[in-house]
Amino acid sequence: MNLAVILEDDAADRRHVPVMVEEVRGLLSAHGPLAFVDVTVGTGGHAEAMLRATKARMLGLDRDAAALAVARDRLVEFGDRVVLERADFGEIAAVMKQHHFDGADAMLADLGMSSYALDDPNRGFSFRLDGPLDMRMDSRQTLQAKDIVNEESAEELARIIYAYGEERGSRRIARMIVEARRRGPIETTGELRGIVERALGAHRRGGAHPATRTFQALRIAVNHEMESLAALLRDGPGMLNPGGRMLVISYHSLEDRPIKERFRELAHTEHYTAIARKVIKPSSAEISRNSRARSAKVRCIERSAR
Repeated sequence: MNLAVILEDDAADRRHVPVMVEEVRGLLSAHGPLAFVDVTVGTGGHAEAMLRATKARMLGLDRDAAALAVARDRLVEFGDRVVLERADFGEIAAVMKQHHFDGADAMLADLGMSSYALDDPNRGFSFRLDGPLDMRMDSRQTLQAKDIVNEESAEELARIIYAYGEERGSRRIARMIVEARRRGPIETTGELRGIVERALGAHRRGGAHPATRTFQALRIAVNHEMESLAALLRDGPGMLNPGGRMLVISYHSLEDRPIKERFRELAHTEHYTAIARKVIKPSSAEISRNSRARSAKVRCIERSAR
């Protein structure tokens, strides 16, 4: 799921430049890790950087089969140092056990939405591109965004949009969705975008499109992202080897709050230490190259070597 930009000189290759790669590589390769787990391997950008910087064996997880196929091709030169598994990162403990990773010296979770999926209109993640109202990260899953939009009550729609999108106009949007679907099912991203624009207006202060938060909320609900994150934060730190580091990149406050709270809780014990007292953000130079990196935040903890 890692947030990225397509290389301008190699767009056809579908390879992506990972966000804050230098910061990630520096923090996670500091102790020469031999076991690296990338729980959101995506198309393999961060993974490639880590494999080049270290001698580590890597386990990579992702729910997106198409992204994994790109990663497999990208990382083929590293041979048996790489193991890839189609799985949700909330299942990290079971997947590590399955592949005989007894512990991780470095663990990475990049929670951003991959531009590889975001820029594909058939996936239905973006309000900027008209396509089916899908939003599944794992195509094996049956639940789609259109099911939530067309079947949930106005009350539940408002709850989802407010809880996962932090959208103050959630009730108004929910009412207009219910009114619109009485005339026929809402099937496309363009239809939903139009409904939100009519509910909130076509423009909003600050530059963000009014549909941004609604689309975020539906994507999170469809893919049970907060439940997966809770499982990762519960189990991931315990999967670290002594001296191992866990690094998480988040992109909005809904994700960052539980990460901050969990890492602070761990740092108050004798078993973990926070790496960097303040959250780490991308440089202005990186933001100028990739506007999608603007909201990225890095937090990192280390398990005690004792």
